[in-house]
Amino acid sequence: MRISKIKNVKIHPTAEVYTSNVGEDSFIWQFSVILEEAIIGKDCNINAHVFIENKVKLGHRVTIKSGVYIWDGTIIEDDVMVGPNVTFTNDKYPRSKNINYKQLKTLLKKGCSIGAGSIILGGIQIGQYALVAAGSLVSKDVPDYALVLGNPAKIVGWVGEDGIPMIKMDDIWIDSKGNHWKIKEEKLTRL
Repeated sequence: MRISKIKNVKIHPTAEVYTSNVGEDSFIWQFSVILEEAIIGKDCNINAHVFIENKVKLGHRVTIKSGVYIWDGTIIEDDVMVGPNVTFTNDKYPRSKNINYKQLKTLLKKGCSIGAGSIILGGIQIGQYALVAAGSLVSKDVPDYALVLGNPAKIVGWVGEDGIPMIKMDDIWIDSKGNHWKIKEEKLTRL
C-alpha cells in the first residue's frame, strides 16, 4: 500500500513510498520509489528519481542525489552523501534466472561520500569519512578516511572528517584541524 503521509515527512505527490519506516524531517522528492521493507532514518534527503529496494537501511542525515538505485543488501550509515547517478550492484554474476543467486552486502560507513557517477560493486565496505571521487569504480573495500579515485579506484590520499584532503609531511598526514595521522598496515591512525 502506498503511504502518502508520515508525520513530519515531506513526500512529493509523484513519489511512491510503500514503507512507513521513514524518520522525521525527511524529504522524498518526485518520482522516487521506496519499497515496503526499506528503512529510512531521520532528516534524510531522497532526491528525484531514486529507487530504494526492500532490504535497504539508511541511517540519519543521509543524502541520496538524483538517479541512484539502491538494491537489497545495502546499509548506509549516518551522515553519508551519495552523489547523482551512483550505481550499486548486489550480484557478482547476474543472470535473469539465476538459481545460484547470492546477494552481496554493501556497507557505507558513517560520514563517507560517494562522488557522482561512481560504481560500487556488491560486497564492498566503504570506511568512515572516506571519499570516493566522481566516476570511480570501487571493486574492493575502502579504508576509513581514504581518498580513492579511478577505474579501479585506488587510494591517492586521505581526508579528514570534513572531507578536505590531508597534507603529507614526511610520513605524517595532517588534517585541516591540525591533527596528525600515520599509516599503519594500510590504515590511517591518529597520533
